[in-house]
Amino acid sequence: MAGGSSENSSTADRKPKMKDLKLYKYQEEVVQRALQGENIIIWLPTGSGKTLAAVHVTQKHLEDTPNAKVVVIVNTVHLVNQHFAGEFNHLRPKYAVLPVSGDTDEKDFFGMAIRDKDVVICTAQILYNAMVNQEEEKHAELSDITLLVIDECHHTHKEMAYNKIMRCYIKKKLAGERRLPQILGLTASPGAGGAKTRVEAVEHVLEICANLDSAIVSTEHFASELREKVPRPVKIYDIVEKRPEDPFGDHLKKMMKQIHEFMTPPQDFLPREFGTQDYEADVVNLKKRGICAKNRLLAQCAEHLREYNDALLINDTLRMIDAYHSLEVFYKPKYDSVIDGTDVFLVELFVDSREKLKRLANTSRFENPKMAKLESTLLKKFGSGVASKGILFSKTRKSTHCLQNWVLENAALQEAGVRSAILTGAGIGSYNMTQSQQQTTIDNFRREKLNLLISTSVAEEGLDIPECNLVVRYGLLTNEIAQQQASGRARAEGSHYSVVAQEGGREVHKERVNERLEELTGEAIAVVQAMERHKFRQKLARLQEEALLSSKLKEKLAAEEKSRNAASNIHLLCQNCFTPVAHGDDIRVIDNTHYVNVSNKFKEQYKPGRQMTLPKEFGDWDPGCRIVCKQDNCNMEWGYEINYKKRAVLPNLAIKYFLLETPHGRTTVKKWKKVPFAVKEFDFEEYCQEHFPDLLD
Repeated sequence: MAGGSSENSSTADRKPKMKDLKLYKYQEEVVQRALQGENIIIWLPTGSGKTLAAVHVTQKHLEDTPNAKVVVIVNTVHLVNQHFAGEFNHLRPKYAVLPVSGDTDEKDFFGMAIRDKDVVICTAQILYNAMVNQEEEKHAELSDITLLVIDECHHTHKEMAYNKIMRCYIKKKLAGERRLPQILGLTASPGAGGAKTRVEAVEHVLEICANLDSAIVSTEHFASELREKVPRPVKIYDIVEKRPEDPFGDHLKKMMKQIHEFMTPPQDFLPREFGTQDYEADVVNLKKRGICAKNRLLAQCAEHLREYNDALLINDTLRMIDAYHSLEVFYKPKYDSVIDGTDVFLVELFVDSREKLKRLANTSRFENPKMAKLESTLLKKFGSGVASKGILFSKTRKSTHCLQNWVLENAALQEAGVRSAILTGAGIGSYNMTQSQQQTTIDNFRREKLNLLISTSVAEEGLDIPECNLVVRYGLLTNEIAQQQASGRARAEGSHYSVVAQEGGREVHKERVNERLEELTGEAIAVVQAMERHKFRQKLARLQEEALLSSKLKEKLAAEEKSRNAASNIHLLCQNCFTPVAHGDDIRVIDNTHYVNVSNKFKEQYKPGRQMTLPKEFGDWDPGCRIVCKQDNCNMEWGYEINYKKRAVLPNLAIKYFLLETPHGRTTVKKWKKVPFAVKEFDFEEYCQEHFPDLLD
C-alpha cells in the first residue's frame, strides 16, 4: 500500500468481521492485487460488477488497516447518491458511510467528515475543493485518506478534477511523501486517446496508468465466465438510403447563400459544406472575428448562419418540423431586438420564407427517411410481443425532446406499447433535469412504468440503469469510450445494439473507426500488462515527472498572462451592441463560481428580464431575475441577479456574452478562468461596509 497510519489500534480490533460479499471468479481475480495493498485500475465492461468488487476491497481495507479512512470519488452528484444507496450500503451500519455533494451541508465541513466517518462518497470536485481550502473544518489532506476509490477513472486526464487530485498525489509521491492513500480505479474503457497505431495507444494507456500511479488489471483466467455473465449484444447497422428530395433543406441553403452575399465575408473565409459540424466551427470562428473587429454585420450574420446550419443538422437527423421550430424559437425574440440594417435584413429574410418553410416541413413525402428506419428498428423489439427495454441515444438535449414528441405522436409506437421518457444531464437550462427528476425516471424504468429512455450521453456510464435488450445509437459521432459504454447497456439475453444511419454517412464511418479503436485499446492494455514490472514503473515515473513539469509550465504561462493586464485596464463591452458597460476591476468571484459586478453604476447598464428558476435551492444565495442590455433594442442577455446572504443583490455575469478590450487588443472567452486578468475574491464584509455602512454601526 502507498500509505496509511501506523497506529496500533485498528478497525479490525474495534469491530467484528463482516460477512463477505459473493463475487464471481473474474471479480475475485481482478481484486487480488488491490487486496495486497497495490494501486490498481480494474478494467471490466459495463454491467460486470466493478463497483461490487470495489466494495469488497473497501470492506477488507476497513477490516485490516489501522485507522482506515476510505474516500470514493465520482464524477456526478447522481453517482454519489447511487453508490450510497446501492452497493456501498453493504458496509452499513457497521461502518459509518457518508454521501457528500454540493447539495449537502457536509461539504462545508468536509475535513471533519473524513475524520469522523469510515467511508465518504463524494464528487471529485468536492474533494479537490477541500484539498485547496485552508479553513480547518473544510480542509482535507491526502494523508487523511488510506484508500481512494476513483470511479470512471478514465476521466483522469487534462484539467479534470480527478487529475487535479492525482497531480497533488504525484507531486507528494515524487517529493518522498509516504503517507499517501492506496488507489483503486474503476473503468470500462481507458480508450485509445485518439491513437491511430498500437504504439500510440500503448502510450495513452501508460499515461492513464501514470496519472493514477496504478497498474491495470483484467480477468485472465475467467474470461469465459465474464462473457457468460455479461454477454455482448448483437450489433446491427440499420442503414437507410439518402432521401431523394429535400426541398426544405435546399431552401435553407438558399437563404444561407443570401446571407453570405449580404455580409461579403473576408477573402480568407473559406467555409466548408453547409449542414456539417465543420461549417459550424467555421462560422463560430467568423463570429469571433466579427466581434473582435467590432464588425456587427459580420458577427450577426455568422450567428444567424450557425442557426441555419443547426436547422440543417436537425433536418438531417430528426423531422423537418423540428428544424423549423428551432428557427422559430431563435427568431421570436429577434423581432423586438432590431438595432440596425443588419437585423432588418436577417429578420425579414426569415419572415419572408417562414410560410414556405412551414409548408415544406409539413409535407410528408419529403420527410427524413431516417425517422421511418428508426420506427421500424424500435418496432422490431417493442412490436414483437416480447417485453422489451431500450435506450435511444441521441446527441443533444434538444434532440431528445424532439424524439420524445415524435414517439408520443407516433401511432404505431404507441400501439406497440412504447412508454418513453427523456433522460438528460442535470444543470441549469430549459433542457436540463434535476437530480430528483433523473432518479424518478430511472426508478420508473426499473419498475417498468417506462420501457424506453431517450437519452443523451448521461446514460452511457455510471448511472445504475437496468439491463436492456435494445440500445439504439441515432445521429451520434462519439469516441470509442462512449460507444463501448452505450453498447454495455444492452446486456439482457437476446439483446441488440443498433446503429441507425444513412448509407455511407459519417455515423457509419465513425462507428467502424470506433470498433477498431476498441480493439486497439485491448491490444494496448495487453502490451502494458505484459511489461516487466521495473520497466513499467520506470516508464510511469518518467511520465509523471514530465506531466508535473508540463503542469508547472502551464500554470506559469497562465499566471504571466493574467499579470500582463491590470483589471482596471480591461473594458467589458456587450457583444451585441458593443456598448462599454463595465471594467475588469468591478468583477469579484464568489466561491470560485459566481463572477459578479460589485459596482452600483453597472446596474444602470441593464434592465430586469424574466425570473430565473433553478432546479434546487442553495445555501448562501437565491436566483433573481435575468439581466439584459439596456441599450435601445439590444436586449442581449448577460446573466442573472443573485440575492447573496439575503443582503446583496449582485449581477452574476456570463463572460461569453461580452467583448474584452485590453491594452493588447480585443478578445472573447467562453469561461471566466480564461480572462486575461486577475479577478479578486468577493469580500462580503467589505461589500457591506461600502454599501450598507449604517447596518454595521
